[in-house]
Amino acid sequence: MSRVLLTGLSATGKSTLVEALAARGHRAVDLDTDEYSAWVDIAGDDGVQPGRDWVWREERVNALLDVHGDLIAAGCAANMTTLVPRFDHVVLLTVPRDVMALRLAERTTNDYGKRPGEAERALGLIETIEPLLRRIATVEVDTAAALAEVVAEIELQIRHGPS
Repeated sequence: MSRVLLTGLSATGKSTLVEALAARGHRAVDLDTDEYSAWVDIAGDDGVQPGRDWVWREERVNALLDVHGDLIAAGCAANMTTLVPRFDHVVLLTVPRDVMALRLAERTTNDYGKRPGEAERALGLIETIEPLLRRIATVEVDTAAALAEVVAEIELQIRHGPS
């Protein structure tokens, strides 16, 4: 039994890969949906700016992970570190900055990146959040390639583990 987490910043292809992998017969779930995640208000104490943050609904993600069998889950959330140990592999999905900017501008399946400041914030996370994700990843995959190539690379990683 293998549990794989595909993670990465916005516009790195998490949802697209889940859809493609599910179409190929894998049990694949997008954690960045309202079923498994939610926006929550964060307080301004302890030096943290007040605002909103995207978090996984831990009880729902745990229930998903409790089901026997292989699983490919994709998502990225502020509280994911509590659940990362339940995965066998963590695949960090990355893209060059210009590709991310283009995907954010052209995406049609998700509004994140369309409101003022969101694209700039997402691009800024390349310097702040992506290095943190890299520390927990067992492998990194650049998703700027054609979807079929990226799916093949993910399947290879799932079968053989990180090289």
